[in-house]
Amino acid sequence: MDKPVITQEIIELYDEYTHAPLPRRVFLQRLAALVGSTAAAAAILPHLGPNYARAAIVPADDARLETSHITYPGPSGAVKAYLAKPRSGPAKMGGIVVIHENRGVNPHIEDVARRAALEGFVALAPDLASYMGGMPADADQAREAFAKMDRAVAVRDGVAAVAYLKGRPDSNGKVGAMGFCWGGGAVIRIATAAPDLNAAIVYYGDPPAAEEVSKIKAKMLMHYAALDQRIGAMVPGYETALKAANVSYTAYTYEGANHAFNNDTSGDRYHEPSAKLAWTRTVAFMKENLS
Repeated sequence: MDKPVITQEIIELYDEYTHAPLPRRVFLQRLAALVGSTAAAAAILPHLGPNYARAAIVPADDARLETSHITYPGPSGAVKAYLAKPRSGPAKMGGIVVIHENRGVNPHIEDVARRAALEGFVALAPDLASYMGGMPADADQAREAFAKMDRAVAVRDGVAAVAYLKGRPDSNGKVGAMGFCWGGGAVIRIATAAPDLNAAIVYYGDPPAAEEVSKIKAKMLMHYAALDQRIGAMVPGYETALKAANVSYTAYTYEGANHAFNNDTSGDRYHEPSAKLAWTRTVAFMKENLS
């Protein structure tokens, strides 16, 4: 069977469904109206939603890494997290907190943590829904649970992740944070609340209130998608606030890319050229500021 045509209008509808959030029933009705039938909508769904079988750029059992599921203390209680670090290398390494999208610490986020660890960092991916009992593995259940999250609580637990990495015996004292989608917005807010954060890497995250921007002390690297109108509309005002506050930042916009372009499990929203270029820039930024 030929792959169905995924238009920009369909991708934008799916983005609304995952972020508004739009009720699934309404999303399916609108999708069927766009493509002509419920059967056509059903054929398109697998090309939009996550396929975690693709999340294996770095195998979970890669012999070069030590990985584990841990907890660390946060203001809301014990925070569950996935930890990855190199088996060899210097005794002291930089740390990177990897903040998940609005679906929790899924196989893709764990894979991103392993990618960062292979570059020579202690990578920690906290489940910032731990205070709710964790994010469900099912994507639709996670979408509903996410709508109930208290971002302020999650950010405080993210700040605690920075402190946890800085306090580890294998820490060189430098810690950064990297986040995607909702996690990108969380990283910016962690930067406003953690003056000792050394670097922040934001993938298509929404900015905080302009008056909060002046609290950022970390160096910032930001990746945005040219086709992401929802987040893109917020970027000019955010950059104005960053400049007014004299925050050190670099921002890139990737042509032909949609929101979630880095997520290789995310069907047609994944944009390989942009993802690879952004990752190259991310690694260089981490090594410059955290090694």
